[in-house]
Amino acid sequence: PEAVSAIKDGAADFLEKPFPQETLIIRVQKLFESRKLRTENHNLKRELGSKFQFDRIIGRSNCMMQVLESLQMVAPTKATVLITGDSGTGKELIARALHENSSRRTGPFIKVNCAAMPATLMESELFGHEKGAFTGAIKTVEGRFALANSGTLLLDEISEMSIGMQAKLLRVLQEREFEKLGGRDTIKIDIRIVATTNRDLAKEIKEGNFREDLFHRLNVCPIHLPSLSERLDDVPVLVNHFVNLYSAEYN
Repeated sequence: PEAVSAIKDGAADFLEKPFPQETLIIRVQKLFESRKLRTENHNLKRELGSKFQFDRIIGRSNCMMQVLESLQMVAPTKATVLITGDSGTGKELIARALHENSSRRTGPFIKVNCAAMPATLMESELFGHEKGAFTGAIKTVEGRFALANSGTLLLDEISEMSIGMQAKLLRVLQEREFEKLGGRDTIKIDIRIVATTNRDLAKEIKEGNFREDLFHRLNVCPIHLPSLSERLDDVPVLVNHFVNLYSAEYN
């Protein structure tokens, strides 16, 4: 009970008597290493700092430093960004960081999951529709493009979008305008497009699954996220982060 109470009051560890001197040395060394990791991560965030808020991105490896440097350069611009990387590498987290560190941070951040949406609904979802545009259209609905106006639109897993829909998206990227389904009015938009994919788009283009012209429109500022196996230096930092996070969350 005393040990549990001490931990709750802020002690980092405890030993039961009697204990070998080697055990004490090992425990203290581990605590110093843990504190060093926390200090390094804190200093890194402070350096990235006052101007850029990347506090939810955990990492100190060289490849993650390159990602953060890219974010610093790209975030303040209006450029379209294509984020590539395996599933689970944090593509949406990077997309949100781009938005939150841009001049559009006060505008909406709208996400479209292209992998989860049936092709038959995608056009209506993106462009919206007028009442009576199709069977079941009982009211006028704003699409994601309109909802994202003055903000950022994330097209998540863009490689899952059908070829036909890719052609319509290309027009919007070129002209920055669209029409609702069943509508006649042309709607102008001012949005930033961020797209993500876990596929090799060069291979998808060769196989006829992705339009090359759309790829070049999206790939203005590419950011590639390394897998965890490529950033092993970050494992201790991530472990420390999640131990602290869930210790607090679950008391």
